[in-house]
Amino acid sequence: MRALVWALLLVAAPAFAQTPATLRATLDSVSADGGQLQAHAAGGASAVVRFTDATRIAAVIPAALADLRPGAYIGVAAVPEGDGQRALEVHIFPESMRGVGEGFRPFDLAPGSTMTNGALTARVDSQTGGVLTVTYKGGEQILRLDAQTKIVALTPGSRADLIPGAALIARGERAADGAIDARSIAVGRNGLTPPM
Repeated sequence: MRALVWALLLVAAPAFAQTPATLRATLDSVSADGGQLQAHAAGGASAVVRFTDATRIAAVIPAALADLRPGAYIGVAAVPEGDGQRALEVHIFPESMRGVGEGFRPFDLAPGSTMTNGALTARVDSQTGGVLTVTYKGGEQILRLDAQTKIVALTPGSRADLIPGAALIARGERAADGAIDARSIAVGRNGLTPPM
């Protein structure tokens, strides 16, 4: 999520002191002292997410192809398809995040998926979606978009975004009691489910 160091945690494979954990869940409640969240994962399992001094919150908001402007710093999750890559989702980052997680690497969204973070250097639109060229230090990737490609933008969030029913992704260290001590929380604003 930096000044927004939170996004590094959202889009890169950070080096934590312990094994990082990722929780995709729906928020049930916030503790009375505001120190932790009670949530449930897609399978219904209950989970606890704790705030730390380092926790950063990012709000995830809808975006569109028209928001993908030349020079924008973006992240694209994709899967191999044919002789190229098909974009599953595109994340538009605020300018303050330029350079965060830059490069091309494996990602955990789907089998064989990758994440490319870099500058949007070319966009060719078509009736079927279009093609993006994303350039990073040492290389570039050409990624095809289609009607199913999700496009979102990250913006600084706050605890006010953490309301019951909100979909979230928490990343951090899993504590001995099973709770996640969150380094970052990405929360969908206005009912959006973060696609990351």
